[in-house]
Amino acid sequence: MNLATKLPVWLVKTREDMDRYLDEQLARLRTDHIDFYLLHGLNRKTWNQALDLNVTEFLDAALADGRISHAGFSFHDEVGIFKEIVDAYDWTLCQIQYNFMDEECQAGTEGVTYAAGRGLGIVVMEPLRGGLLTRESPEIKNAWASSGISRTPAEWGLSWLWNKPEISVVLSGMSTMQQVKDNLRSAHAGTPGSLTVPELAAFDAVKSVYRKRMKVPCTQCRYCQPCPGGIKIPECFAAYNDAFMYADVTSAKDSYDADTENGGSASACQDCSVCESLCPQHIPIRACLQKVVQLFRH
Repeated sequence: MNLATKLPVWLVKTREDMDRYLDEQLARLRTDHIDFYLLHGLNRKTWNQALDLNVTEFLDAALADGRISHAGFSFHDEVGIFKEIVDAYDWTLCQIQYNFMDEECQAGTEGVTYAAGRGLGIVVMEPLRGGLLTRESPEIKNAWASSGISRTPAEWGLSWLWNKPEISVVLSGMSTMQQVKDNLRSAHAGTPGSLTVPELAAFDAVKSVYRKRMKVPCTQCRYCQPCPGGIKIPECFAAYNDAFMYADVTSAKDSYDADTENGGSASACQDCSVCESLCPQHIPIRACLQKVVQLFRH
């Protein structure tokens, strides 16, 4: 059995805080070492803050004195900063959001390939997008059935990950013993390269169904950024699209609220039209932002 936990980087204010949090965790867990110790939820801001506080020296010391056996990090940001973090230390593993609908989200497939090429183990969180990919509709059901293989939506989603040789661990939430058994069965059956051509084609069919539900054809190119009003336009449209793609306004609003907690909501639009002059997709951004405001109320 291996023990893993994380350092809450956003709470760290001094180099001494790092040792204090780790020592408290060791005491609460009643152990003298943690097998896998991750810096929690890194993004550009928290990583730069951690570097300023000598986080690599802390990791070196904790590894040397045996309080931790392996160092890693979990991540929520864009692939560019992900690569910087991968190259900045001799990590054992990284934990990222990844599933068949999020190949270009955050670290994405590009990040998976990059980290694996540098010898990191890859731990996947949100393999089923918080359960959204387990929901069926007649269209989704027919798309999966086109493969000729019978699986639950959860089994399909997990099999896509286990098919990839770069993936080391898949973290999937389980609330019943049957779900535990189903996930164990998927892990046992899902070996790298095990999906057939018809099975892979079924994923394309399912993704096509989801994407047809998109309301705003935003490709997340970010040419509209920075917005003069500070609006996080790609993030606004991503949450708005998710509400319709996965038929879950509540989860989409939670994501939207988190992304715009410190500013950047659609309601900050100044009606300047700068974004529309830059958008290669010719999206009527101002009108679409108003729809975001109507749905999420800010």
